Amino acid sequence: MDDRVVEFSNILRRNGIRVSLSENMDAFRALDLTGIRDSVLFRSALRTTLIKRSSDLQAFDELFDLFFFGLGESVRESDRKLMEQLGLSPRQFQALLEEIRDLLERSEGEISSLARALISGDMGQVERLVRAAAAAEGNLGNSADSLRMTAYSRMAGRLGLDALERQLEEFHAALPGSGADTETIEKISRYLEQRLRDLGRMVRDLIQQELKKSGVVDPERDRADYLLQKSFVYYTEEDIRNMNEVVVRLAQRLKNILSVRRKRARKGRFDVKDTLRANLQYGGVPFEIQFDRKRRERPQVVILCDISDSVLNASRFMLQFVYSLQELYSKVRSFIFVSDLGEVTRLFEDNEIHRAVEMALRGDIINVYTHSNFGRAFEIFYREHLSAVTKKTTFLIIGDGRNNYNRANEWAVREIQRKAKQVIWLNPESRLTWGFGDSEMPRYVPYCDVVEECRNIQQLYKVIDRIVP
Repeated sequence: MDDRVVEFSNILRRNGIRVSLSENMDAFRALDLTGIRDSVLFRSALRTTLIKRSSDLQAFDELFDLFFFGLGESVRESDRKLMEQLGLSPRQFQALLEEIRDLLERSEGEISSLARALISGDMGQVERLVRAAAAAEGNLGNSADSLRMTAYSRMAGRLGLDALERQLEEFHAALPGSGADTETIEKISRYLEQRLRDLGRMVRDLIQQELKKSGVVDPERDRADYLLQKSFVYYTEEDIRNMNEVVVRLAQRLKNILSVRRKRARKGRFDVKDTLRANLQYGGVPFEIQFDRKRRERPQVVILCDISDSVLNASRFMLQFVYSLQELYSKVRSFIFVSDLGEVTRLFEDNEIHRAVEMALRGDIINVYTHSNFGRAFEIFYREHLSAVTKKTTFLIIGDGRNNYNRANEWAVREIQRKAKQVIWLNPESRLTWGFGDSEMPRYVPYCDVVEECRNIQQLYKVIDRIVP
């Protein structure tokens, strides 16, 4: 354990926390008295002996969890959410795992050790295999943030994630012939989807850990300024908490833009023709400037926001953004969708921002545990809410356009565009991925006036002038 404490001290130093040799010796003496069995005492002993400044406490707590608790906590939290989604008690969840393991033993064909551990729910073994792949790959901690996706791609190749997904699909396809009932098959299907997401998050968390351990992530990067460039895909729970300040700044920017535009509207625009006509008596010299005093109509906004798991982190931020827009305009209607479509206008009016966002994401309005179906959501909007769209309406769509190979129903977007002032689509995926796999973006783009990649807040700032009518 002494070696682990020394290694932990080195990580603290690389992350800007001053730890001297004498403080290491204090930590060893404290651990001799407290032992290491009680995790609370263990943390307190190191916290007391290694940290001198109160400003370093938060960084210590984050790095302690990172170094000593590994990736297991996020997996345990995932299990709790999965049990809640499936409506299972811990005992019923364990029974489901036993049934899955039995089906796995009876399945035919070769299956990798990673796929076997993932399907059977042995997440400890999954973590060991992921860490072994990281060790074999090497130098993940030296990857710059701009190469984070490259580090993920290297890990995906090392783990054979393409083959893993195929093996999970084959296991799922064999379920109807296994004798399992329809309800059990549906539960196993949702279980496998969650496990695959858990694995992706585990790989991303591991890369983040290696960056922090190597000191590549500077403590200052936890500030809101860093979040401007960081992709929503890589947001951690801490980043999500830190979004509050960013949303406030974004809302202030919107208010400033609106204020300027409303002042200009009250004053009127410079009218060239009327100015020339009024100054003919002066030989064309513009002594009297004329303005267009036409009354400006108040803008209207309708927003559709995708909250599917594939864009969950982006959805959290975008819903806060939607909330801010709704506060700025008197005529805003806000909707969320995965496959079903639900209106959240009143929810956002009646609740504080964080409570409203959590209620929207946890399934209070629509079923959030289904597969994305943009085509169905657009069809529902066309059938039930098209009257909300007028020539004054800016229609804003936020989503990745991944439709799980369902009907795209791009005709619905076309009909919306015909009625609206403009249709704007913000996509949290890289433009390079549009049109590949189940992405239907090429079908939707022709019926949008503005289509922008929006993977981080900085990109959102760049298009904000086009979003605000």
